[in-house]
Amino acid sequence: MYNNKVNSPVYENRGFQHEAERPAPYSSQYIYPSFPQTTPSHNVGYPQTINTHSTTTPGEAHYPRQKTGTRKCHWKYGLCACLCVVVTLAVIGLLLWYFLYYQCLLGMSCGPGGKCLSHSQWCNGVRDCSNGEDESQCFRLHGTSLILESYSANKQAWMPVCADNWDDNYGKTVCQQIGYSRQDYVAYSQISPGSMASNGYMKLKSGSDPGLLLQSQLTPSLQCSASAVTLQCIGCGRSSGGPSSRIVGGTEAVNGAWPWQVSLQISSKHICGGSIISPYWILSAAHCFQKYNSPSLWRVSSGDVRLSQIGLGTAVERIINHEKYDSDGSDNDIALLKLREPLTFSTRVRPVCLPNAGMPFSAGSQAWITGWGALRSSGPSPDILNQAQVTIYSRETCNADQVLHGQVTKTMICAGKLQGGVDTCQGDSGGPLVVKVGDVWWLAGDTSWGIGCALKNKPGVYGNVTYFIDWIYKQMQND
Repeated sequence: MYNNKVNSPVYENRGFQHEAERPAPYSSQYIYPSFPQTTPSHNVGYPQTINTHSTTTPGEAHYPRQKTGTRKCHWKYGLCACLCVVVTLAVIGLLLWYFLYYQCLLGMSCGPGGKCLSHSQWCNGVRDCSNGEDESQCFRLHGTSLILESYSANKQAWMPVCADNWDDNYGKTVCQQIGYSRQDYVAYSQISPGSMASNGYMKLKSGSDPGLLLQSQLTPSLQCSASAVTLQCIGCGRSSGGPSSRIVGGTEAVNGAWPWQVSLQISSKHICGGSIISPYWILSAAHCFQKYNSPSLWRVSSGDVRLSQIGLGTAVERIINHEKYDSDGSDNDIALLKLREPLTFSTRVRPVCLPNAGMPFSAGSQAWITGWGALRSSGPSPDILNQAQVTIYSRETCNADQVLHGQVTKTMICAGKLQGGVDTCQGDSGGPLVVKVGDVWWLAGDTSWGIGCALKNKPGVYGNVTYFIDWIYKQMQND
């Protein structure tokens, strides 16, 4: 976390880079973790260099006239014509295979180049893909009102679920299919879906069984005597000590303000941040685990704003880095940690809400960043968790030549203060960027990379959690 006067000297942010010889994508881009060189240390030294900042159809053959005055066909020309026909048919067949099956233009495929299924085979309750992918993303929650939607294979559209004959048993089953535990389930309620029901509803068939895949027991219907289902799969996003809206720079946080914030540690030394999203799951950044990738090295500590009081923490069972993470350009910089034992929730330990469909965080939204990272570039790290308010900027603003020069992709968002002075820094990597809507906090990003710390026109860059939401739930389902 960084909060400094804009005009004070700012030093280069040389965060950990996996395989030290790897060049940065633009020589000025660095990632934020604070890794030990040999034995992990709480305060890691960095070089104090000043930052300067990143097909044509063949025509008919003309045969020579013979001396006898008759026209004869040479066998070579016939063979050539046959070969041309065979090659043409082969090319046409290959193109048809590529576009109709491999690209699956008339249906949906089981992953890139996987088995091609018709639309009617998707979300029909029968697992046709070897990994069950065709039945894994059939329910979702929409917007801050948590309206439950089911994918209709027949209409190829997302439709609200009708509350007729619905009860908590169906709610628990759907939450489990989404990726949560039945034990995390809170409740369901009803709400008018408004224009979302313009195409109708997905309605339970008579005699449905909540113990089976529910997508096979729903059918499109234009009528619904009740309203749409809203579903709360986990109690999330509640804070018992939120910050004052007047605070715009880095300040010390109080216990309970950010109960989802965790410290990811090696040998009791803080390395990266992370966010609690369920009792078993922590969301962080993939670049934190490129060098130290063994789960047995890491522990997840939570429950206090002071590192000196936070305790030993919980062991990590698995580290799941995004399979398309690009260490050069920092694309897909997201990871999930599965804990060996579940966290016990309290006023100081709670999950943050994952964003739902239909709620991209618009440019100009105010967000908050938290972490135990350096208070200035290459400076010391605090014992107390710091917090700061930042602004989310559009990708066009982020990618302007004078800002981040086209380096922000669709897997990223940028946020900060264009005038400088407030930013994440070394040691904040993987930590949360959150936005409050109503009384609920939503996870918009995970701290990824930046050019220096708190420089003018150099906002921080975060993994775009909304972009990754299907990936996140897929990992939670597969566990």
